[in-house]
Amino acid sequence: MLKGFSALMLSVGVASPAIFTSRKSFAQQALTPSCGKQTPPQMEGPFFTPLSPERTSLITPDMKAARMRLVGQVIDASCRPIAGALLDFWQCDDKGRYDNEGYRLRGHQYTNNKGEFLLETLVPGEYPGRTPHFHVKVQGKSKGILTTQLYLPNHPRNRRDFLFDPQLILGTRGSDMLFQFVLPSSNAG
Repeated sequence: MLKGFSALMLSVGVASPAIFTSRKSFAQQALTPSCGKQTPPQMEGPFFTPLSPERTSLITPDMKAARMRLVGQVIDASCRPIAGALLDFWQCDDKGRYDNEGYRLRGHQYTNNKGEFLLETLVPGEYPGRTPHFHVKVQGKSKGILTTQLYLPNHPRNRRDFLFDPQLILGTRGSDMLFQFVLPSSNAG
């Protein structure tokens, strides 16, 4: 298992110190638009906690696991960026445990005027029956909320996970993980 995890970290560059590069590299390269096709929903699961703190980093000084950056954009089906979209993230730690009593590895943020977001976090672990994944709720200007999950690329457990959807695999650019959420056009700002 450790050998597989190490190979994953090397293949996606997650263990690289470049993970904490500036936002400049993200701003210089736009994501490839996937307009028209809305991001598929997935189940919330039993571990969501409302009222998470607003923050762009879920990392605390005591966390020693591999770190990563998730960058992306929220757009509508017509490729228009959604400024001020709410993204609420939650995940397990590197050992597959969720904090169900507090807000460890939980937080929300809003997209900038270009619909962009950036999250610094840990690489999630596996737990029985599930491949590593991130949970997220995304809400634009309308009342509709997209609840979905995001998956690490090339992880050996992806295909055996009962919820895995290849449309929800994170892309890579250097050491960053990428995702573009597409909401219905009525959510445009």
